[in-house]
Amino acid sequence: MSNQMQKKVLAKGKVRGIHKRSIGVLLLLTGLVSTAILIYLFIHSYPEKPKLFRYILGLRLPTLVCMMIASVAIGAATLIFQSIVNNRIVTPALLGMSSIYSFLHTAAVFAMGTGSILFLNANLAFAVDLVLMGIVATLVYWYLFEKTGHNILYIMLIGTVLSSLFGSMQSSMIRVMDPNEYDALLSSLVADFNHVNGEIILFAILALAGIALLLWKDLKLLDVITMGRNQAINLGVNYDRVIRRLLFGVVLCMAVATASVGPVSFLGLIVANLSRQLLKTYRHSYLIWGASLMGMLALMGGQLISQHIFHFTVPVSTFVTIAGGVYFLYLLLVKKGAY
Repeated sequence: MSNQMQKKVLAKGKVRGIHKRSIGVLLLLTGLVSTAILIYLFIHSYPEKPKLFRYILGLRLPTLVCMMIASVAIGAATLIFQSIVNNRIVTPALLGMSSIYSFLHTAAVFAMGTGSILFLNANLAFAVDLVLMGIVATLVYWYLFEKTGHNILYIMLIGTVLSSLFGSMQSSMIRVMDPNEYDALLSSLVADFNHVNGEIILFAILALAGIALLLWKDLKLLDVITMGRNQAINLGVNYDRVIRRLLFGVVLCMAVATASVGPVSFLGLIVANLSRQLLKTYRHSYLIWGASLMGMLALMGGQLISQHIFHFTVPVSTFVTIAGGVYFLYLLLVKKGAY
């Protein structure tokens, strides 16, 4: 056997070994998530008291599903966005989705008050959030993507500017808002899994399923996209069209996650990078699966701490933000050569 043939055989064996290792890690994560689900559902659930047991499960099951929805949406959106930008320390938060969400909620309360149907009806609020965030972000970023010659870095810079703009507009409304209304508004501006609306779960799942079906063919091209624009075009990929559709999917995923549970800063950064570090594979199907499972572990762990240690006084988003900030500094200072 020639040296070239030996190298090919070794390379194929190495790739198969990486894939087997990735599948093993994913199965391990699946087992950990299953264990965390059982712990979350049944710890201090008082099964010896059937009525109380059913009541507790009725509260925890919708929360669990919402955490899963947020994990899948944020994990997938972050991994896709990082592959598009070819940078592992950026997140879709730079597109300003959280700022748009906070601005829309503040504007609704400022214009109509906390007694309006938009504030009291969670189903309508979710639908309005999803539609408005999707329309605003899609029109803005689609238009800017065309005008900037499909330059993602310009899109990120403009997203940062728009975040500051929406934040300033929100601050201006808050300054003249009634303190009681602001107090009621504040609870919707922070991700909180303690008071989720189970009725929006079906809509969120259908929205994510629709996004996945819409972008299924484009998602399969992500492995090629990461090779670079020229290589992807040489392999027959309509690069600009695929990037445009994937960016559209990222925006919609972030809209679904934010409208479902509120802004969760740094979660995407944590789970996407941990998925890459643990799996060590280029296959985005594995990476997205891994990021989603890690997101579930992070949110369920944070919810257990919030629920049973701090007795609901500290929201999950606080733990995620602290851990994400520390991890971000770690990536910048320790792993800077890898990014």
